[in-house]
Amino acid sequence: MSTSEITDPTSQEQPPLKIGVSVQSPQACLREVVVTVAEDEVQRYLKKAYDDLVPEAQVPGFRAGRAPRKLVEKQFKDRVHEQVKGSLVMDSLAQVTESQPFSAISEPNFDFDAVVLPDSGQFVFQFSVEVRPEFPTPQWKGLPVTKPVEEISEADIDQAIERVLSRNSTIEATDEAAVLGDRLLIKAVFKDGGKVLSELDEERVTLRPRLSFSDGVCENFGELLVGAVEGDVRRGEVKVSETCEDESRRGVSLEAEFHVIEVMRRTVAELTPAVLLELGDFESVEEFRTFVRSSLERQAQYRQQQAVRQAVVSLLTGSASFDLPADLVRRQTSRELQRKVLELRRSGFSEDDIRRIVNLSRQNAQASTELALREHFILEQIAEELKIEADEADYDAEVALIAQQSDEPVRRVRARLEKTGQMDALRNQIVERKVIETIVAEAQVTETAVDRDNAADEEFAVFHSLLGTKDTASIPQALHDETPDDGTKNESTPR
Repeated sequence: MSTSEITDPTSQEQPPLKIGVSVQSPQACLREVVVTVAEDEVQRYLKKAYDDLVPEAQVPGFRAGRAPRKLVEKQFKDRVHEQVKGSLVMDSLAQVTESQPFSAISEPNFDFDAVVLPDSGQFVFQFSVEVRPEFPTPQWKGLPVTKPVEEISEADIDQAIERVLSRNSTIEATDEAAVLGDRLLIKAVFKDGGKVLSELDEERVTLRPRLSFSDGVCENFGELLVGAVEGDVRRGEVKVSETCEDESRRGVSLEAEFHVIEVMRRTVAELTPAVLLELGDFESVEEFRTFVRSSLERQAQYRQQQAVRQAVVSLLTGSASFDLPADLVRRQTSRELQRKVLELRRSGFSEDDIRRIVNLSRQNAQASTELALREHFILEQIAEELKIEADEADYDAEVALIAQQSDEPVRRVRARLEKTGQMDALRNQIVERKVIETIVAEAQVTETAVDRDNAADEEFAVFHSLLGTKDTASIPQALHDETPDDGTKNESTPR
């Protein structure tokens, strides 16, 4: 526990508050703070409030500003006390934040209504705040790091173009039996011991070997649905993830009924001038191939950065041990998904890929969020020591990449990010990437060739909770404002 007397010499508007601060650390990422404001400071704030009020106070029986001060103080006591309480709390919090050694990562948590400004004596209030854990900075120079390297071939570009054309091709209903790659309109019911847990209502899916959900997967979806026709009902099993919130159903197999409403087959388009225009106003096949290569390279770069990041952080975390409160991890899960979506979008992944990756993250939400928080704290501490920060050019580059992938104006993308509070996530993304680049520049790097990730060809993802859990049907800002519910907008992005 520490106690200190705080002043703020930088304040020019009024003399600084002299406050006593007591800090306790019940957990690595939590501080309990008690603030004590001396009586003379309380009286100073009250006097200032009444001095401002008296010349304008309107009291029955007196002209404005002519009522006796004692009468004004009596009539407006409650309002002035509430105003002064707010001023003292805000000014005290500002000084505590600036002077204490801890780095807050959330807003202070306290019950403002429960705080009482006394008629006499000291003014005391307390609050809790989540902070970055304190730990010695790991030694990061000279780390042995393996960097995976993917080569993008012309064949890779051809395959990506085939997928793009497939997603943007004409789709027509067919009476023929479903085959892999067909588009199905299905409904589904998920049961445990005959009890319905959730229902999936009219979802369009691409028939892949696996179908993933927010909290589970159907491993043999392709095997179940291949050969199905309109009106068929196929029954099988889906497995709940081992990390779902309901501990009693972790790893449990549920009964699944898939109702086939319609089977649709694609007529693959050709790269005609009209199709090129529709895909993104491309003037030639060569220009489109260049765009596809750029997207594939960014995806490969993303996978490389993630692999290097994991390797680096796994080495760093070994010497930085600290506990993370469960509440903090739980609240940060949505923010981590939001950050991941931003990073995936700027890296050129399609919405189909984003759903698949987010579902995987959701199924390991606690573990992945805890790992991400540990990574963030370590990298942020290194960034502060190296004075690494995001500048305006960095923001411009990131927003431009997102705008390019979504085929939207840069100004509109930036406005949406600012409006939804995602610029902080973008800032963290930029800074952490810079830190990783700095560490890798000082590391002992060994490159190794790897094959491209073809997981998207094996799995289709939908946002649906098998257990009927709320708030898993979508991800924060995962889709653009104008994206229709069937997810067909912006499917031209190659993977």
